[in-house]
Amino acid sequence: MQRNGGSRARVAVVMGGGSAEREISIRSGAEVLRALQALGYEARSLDYDERFIDALQQYKPDVVFIALHGPGGEDGHVQALLEYLAIPYTGSGLEAAALSMDKHLTKKLLAAEGLPTPVWDLFDLAGGTLPLLPGSLDLPLVIKPRYEGSSNGVTIVRTHEEWTNAMLEASKSYAQILAEEYVEGREFTCAVLGEEALPIVEIVANRDGFYSYDAKYAPGGSTHVVPAKIDDDLAARLQMLGLSAHRLLGLRDYSRSDFIIRSDNRPYLLEINSLPGLTSASLLPDACAAVGIGFDALIERLINYALARAQLRDAVA
Repeated sequence: MQRNGGSRARVAVVMGGGSAEREISIRSGAEVLRALQALGYEARSLDYDERFIDALQQYKPDVVFIALHGPGGEDGHVQALLEYLAIPYTGSGLEAAALSMDKHLTKKLLAAEGLPTPVWDLFDLAGGTLPLLPGSLDLPLVIKPRYEGSSNGVTIVRTHEEWTNAMLEASKSYAQILAEEYVEGREFTCAVLGEEALPIVEIVANRDGFYSYDAKYAPGGSTHVVPAKIDDDLAARLQMLGLSAHRLLGLRDYSRSDFIIRSDNRPYLLEINSLPGLTSASLLPDACAAVGIGFDALIERLINYALARAQLRDAVA
């Protein structure tokens, strides 16, 4: 999309930041920057650090492409800053971003709306006392931080000893964690682009026994099967659930919902990502490719969504 005057929009790609997903963010941002430059946009990268605001004001972009992952970028912080500066940006707004980053509140909403999600409990590790295994949950359990992405800090515990060790390890980095019922089954994901649910992708983890950080990003760590080899009814149900979660959380432009499917074909929503990865190993580009949307076209579509919102805002101002 062109800005006023007919030239291509000037785009700042914000990446990096200080979260545990910094490396993945830089990889996503580099792919986005390459695509924008190939499309003829004036584009440059900006690190999300203490110099970010000065660099942003010096560059004066027409739109910001958010290629951040994890706390700081996916939790509403950078979105709030860009709203204050009145700079259009890609992806969900600050409220939806903050909500989807909070696994506990997301699951409470899913459960309240009748969308299937594994049973869980929330534990506070900030008090200095490690929690005992609750009677309401049975082993095995999945331990995950309340606010993280890319499977950082996720472990599967099968014994009381592993529970204690997992709590000790988690307490070094996180104030709150979720303990979630372990559901055995196949892993799938459903991406939403605009208001359309894309083809379902099956994720086959080639290491760690689940879709861990290494399985996601290490070469050969996982295999993506798209479209997934499942019957049409199950695929349609997953698409309905992915689109329902997207709308429930108020997300926009794009998202990705992750599922476990038991052997009886019962699906469970695990979490919803408001800023899915855009690396060469990421799932969203694979789902887009299955419907003929190449990576560069995906990036341009996300830019156009943001610029269209800005034009609408200016028209009613």
